[in-house]
Amino acid sequence: MNAISHSLEPVDSFDYVIFGATGDLTMRKLLPALYRRFAEGQVPEDSRIVGTARSPLDDASYRERARKALGEHVRADELDDATVDRFLGLVHYVSLNGAESTGNWDALKSLLASGAPAADRVRVFYLATAPDLYGDIARNVDEKGLRTDTSRIVLEKPIGTDLDTARKVNEGVGRHFPENSIFRIDHYLGKEAVQNIIALRFANPMLERMWDRDSIEYVQITAAETVGLEGRGGYYDGSGALRDMIQNHLLQVLTVVAMERPASLDADALRDEKVRVLKSLKPLDRANLRANVSRGQYVQGTTGGKPVPAYREELPGETPSNTETFVALKAEIDTPRWQGVPFYLRSGKRMPEKLTEVVIQFRAGEPGLFGEARPGSRLVIRVQPNESVTLPLFVKHPGNSFGLEEVDALSRLGEPRRVVFRDSYEGLMLDAVKGSPALFVRKDETEAAWQWVTPILEGWREDTAGPDTYEAGTWGPESARELLRQAGHSWVEDIAA
Repeated sequence: MNAISHSLEPVDSFDYVIFGATGDLTMRKLLPALYRRFAEGQVPEDSRIVGTARSPLDDASYRERARKALGEHVRADELDDATVDRFLGLVHYVSLNGAESTGNWDALKSLLASGAPAADRVRVFYLATAPDLYGDIARNVDEKGLRTDTSRIVLEKPIGTDLDTARKVNEGVGRHFPENSIFRIDHYLGKEAVQNIIALRFANPMLERMWDRDSIEYVQITAAETVGLEGRGGYYDGSGALRDMIQNHLLQVLTVVAMERPASLDADALRDEKVRVLKSLKPLDRANLRANVSRGQYVQGTTGGKPVPAYREELPGETPSNTETFVALKAEIDTPRWQGVPFYLRSGKRMPEKLTEVVIQFRAGEPGLFGEARPGSRLVIRVQPNESVTLPLFVKHPGNSFGLEEVDALSRLGEPRRVVFRDSYEGLMLDAVKGSPALFVRKDETEAAWQWVTPILEGWREDTAGPDTYEAGTWGPESARELLRQAGHSWVEDIAA
């Protein structure tokens, strides 16, 4: 099935092989996601979840780690001992370095060969490892005879660190798996609120007719975190906010907001339109970088009422670093629909609150029956937390006069009794089993995003000034506000203030 599907029916029996099975992602997200789907009856009891990593563990010791992870990352009301025990019965472990051709491959091969014939089971190889190992793991899986006609391989972001490395990753994996078997995961696409943008746009004729430069003044897409490094200094300092959040998550959200109506909800129809958006982005490079991009790094401040250290103080040995923990930029899409409409993208650590949201600012009206011109309505799509859609409207104030008041036409997506919001990994992991790629990123999408982002990275390398500073617990450096101010715009929290 290629179209977006929300079916909760059981999938076919599968073998899920996770490389990097002792890592944080597996314990915090992947195993809990599979457990929840198992508890709701979507995972057949004869499926197998096989963890592989270098740690010298056996099945029993790995299952104890998995049990602990479920206790820490699954809500208590979703856990019961009998279900956990049944789930752990699906879990196996093979001590193996997937990037090396030597090692315990025979044990993995023997485990997968046991039970039902391979032709009757989907195999998913999930690579929760460093991206520079993806090509080696794919080669070994193929050359050891583990890849079947119904195998898929799931690649976690980031796919590379720039355009050249992304191409190398894609080529390395593509030599051993066909493109229709490669599932590049971006968990933002698994979020209900992001998928709901497609429904809002194309299932509501009123909004669809207003979704262009004539009605929309600008768009803001924000992903803000209150946390700092959380022990991820080694990874993050080599990445930064642009690579970690903008290149993948926020550009994916931008494509969903800006794409033309796809011919269908089929995977390739959706992804064709997303690629067209990415290829229509006006370049940002050395010539226009300072006017269109703000980058910052947090210094000491206060979040949640508690003092927190500067970014550099969180690094091992207080390492001098110019890595950005905040980025705000203005993107422009060179198409008839969006000509002249800025898309402001922003992501940062140590912000005042944790939120991800899309703000669609409609243009102000003309003076009319009710006196002065009314400000344009603002459609706010809250992705997290507390998923919601808000559209303020003016109505007549109760009474005899024609005074107006603003009310919120609010749809709180999960209430009442409409839908239980699940972690985005839950649906995506089983979409890989089903072979449904609509919510995964295609090769040309990945490379088109990097093609736009890489010149920004190159421009920063030549900028000796480094990032601006901002106090932890604030909304970034002053240059982020100036970025909008030069066009007569403001970030949504400044408007509210």
